[in-house]
Amino acid sequence: MKPATRYTLPLLTALLLAGNAALAGENATAIKTDSLRDRPFSDAKTVATLNAGSPVEILKREGGWYQIKSAQGSGWIRMLSLRKGDAGKPAAGASASSLASLASGRAGTGKVVSTTGIRGLNEEELKAAHFDEKQVSLAESYQVSRAEAQKFAASAKLKPAKLDYLP
Repeated sequence: MKPATRYTLPLLTALLLAGNAALAGENATAIKTDSLRDRPFSDAKTVATLNAGSPVEILKREGGWYQIKSAQGSGWIRMLSLRKGDAGKPAAGASASSLASLASGRAGTGKVVSTTGIRGLNEEELKAAHFDEKQVSLAESYQVSRAEAQKFAASAKLKPAKLDYLP
C-alpha cells in the first residue's frame, strides 16, 4: 500500500470543500451518451441527447452538473458524463474538480438533497480543511493503467467476482 493512503480522507474532504473553479470556456468531451436537460436535475425536461465523443464547452457548474454548450444545443448534463479537456487529452486537475463536484446537489426538482458524508472528522476539522493542489497531484500520481492493475491482481492471485446490485 502506498503511503498516501492515509491522506485519502483529508484529501477528499479538502476537495469536497474546495470552491467552484472558473469553468467558463473550458473544453470537455462526452464520455458517454446522456440527456442534455433544461435544468440541473435528473427529472428536468430533456432538451437533446449528447452522444459519446461530442465536444462541448463548459459554461458553469452547479452541484454534480455542468451547464454546457454543444452542437446539439445548450443545457445541463451530469458531470460524470464529461471528461474535461480535449478528446483523449484530459485537462490537468480534471479529476480533482470532478471529485469536488460530488459534494452535494439536488436529486430532483423537489426538496431532496444528497450530500457526501465524511466519517471520522468532526465539525472543526471540516471547517479547517483547505484545498492542497500538491496533495491532489500526489494522489493522481498513483494512478495505474488497467494492464498494471490486472498484473497486480494476478500476482496477488486475486480473482474477479460478479456481484449483484442491491435491490
